[in-house]
Amino acid sequence: MPLERLDEPGLGLTGTTWTRVSPKLVWTELVSTIVVGVVVTAGCVLFAVLFGGFGGAAGTVWSCIAIVVALVALVTAVLTPRRVRAIGYALRDDDLVLRRGLMWQRFTAVPYGRMQLVDVNRGPLDRVLGLSELKFVTAAAATNVRIPGIPAADADELRDRLVELAESRRAGL
Repeated sequence: MPLERLDEPGLGLTGTTWTRVSPKLVWTELVSTIVVGVVVTAGCVLFAVLFGGFGGAAGTVWSCIAIVVALVALVTAVLTPRRVRAIGYALRDDDLVLRRGLMWQRFTAVPYGRMQLVDVNRGPLDRVLGLSELKFVTAAAATNVRIPGIPAADADELRDRLVELAESRRAGL
C-alpha cells in the first residue's frame, strides 16, 4: 500500500506516515453508488407515472425528485475516486488514526487500550476484488470506526497487530 506523509500542524499530526486504502475500493463504491442511484431514480420515475403522469402536479414533483437524485448520484460517482484517495490510516505509538473526507476532513484517533474488538468484514464484491473492511469496537458505545478497502492479507495482519497492541495496552491499565 502506498505511503505518504501529511503535515497537519494544527492537528498534531506533523510527520505522520499514512497508509492509503486500495484503489480497488473505487469499484466497490462506484457500484454501490450507481445501483442505489438507478434504483431510487427508477422508483421516483415510477411514482411520477403512477401519480398523474408527467403532466400532473404530482408527476412533475416526482420527475423533479428523480432528476435531483440522478444528479446527486452522478456527482457522487464523479467524486468517488478522489474520496477514496482521501482515506488513510496511521499506526502511531499509542493509537490508530483514521482520516477521511474531501471538503470536511475527519481525523479519528482510536487508542489501542480502548479497542475491545477488531472485526474483519468481506462483502461479495469485496471478496471478488480481494478487499476487506476493518471495524473497531471500543469502550465508547457510539463508536463507528471502520477502515474500508484493505487488501485481505493486509487486513488479517493488521487485525492481529491491533489485537496484540490492544492487549498489551489494556494490561497496563
